[in-house]
Amino acid sequence: MNLSEVNWDINAAGSWPTPLKIIVIVIFALLTGAAGVYFVTIPQLDELEALEKQEVSLKSAFEVKQKKAINLQDYRDQLEQIEASLGDMLKQMPTKAEVASLLVDISQTGLASGLEFKLFQPGAEINREFYSELPISIQVIGKYEELGLFVSGLASLPRIVTVHDVQITPLGKDGKDGMSMSATIKTYNEGESAQAGAAAAKKRRGQ
Repeated sequence: MNLSEVNWDINAAGSWPTPLKIIVIVIFALLTGAAGVYFVTIPQLDELEALEKQEVSLKSAFEVKQKKAINLQDYRDQLEQIEASLGDMLKQMPTKAEVASLLVDISQTGLASGLEFKLFQPGAEINREFYSELPISIQVIGKYEELGLFVSGLASLPRIVTVHDVQITPLGKDGKDGMSMSATIKTYNEGESAQAGAAAAKKRRGQ
């Protein structure tokens, strides 16, 4: 087959030699197949891979939700316990009207323990997410056992009172003149968020 004698006009393809026709057909078939793979098959394979990954993700999400659904009653029971504990804690927090009398109770607890107050200074109220706290800086002088009695008395008050940043210093040689204790006493008010949460919990329990 002499290629120089072939009329390469596409309209004259019917007169091309048979081997040349076969070669051209094979080339067109390969090009068509390659185009099909590139423009059709590869995007479909990519889409299939993405769908398989999505399937795995959906299965994992389904399993998590299924476990939550199975344990739903346990979660509800835990929620009720938390709400009940929150309600009990809120009852132990003084209202704003009760804070003044609580300060008196703290002072009287110290005096009843035999302590002498050198400092009793309520600080600015600090707002937290679910409550507000009122810090009180104190400095008292007394015997070691009187200090212990004072702290024990604070723990027995009907409202929540906590003691922080305690520093005890002996007075005189070997503490013969007593002990000086500096500390921050904190009491708490229920914040607006806690009030709203307690009201919602009470409403749910009433349903």
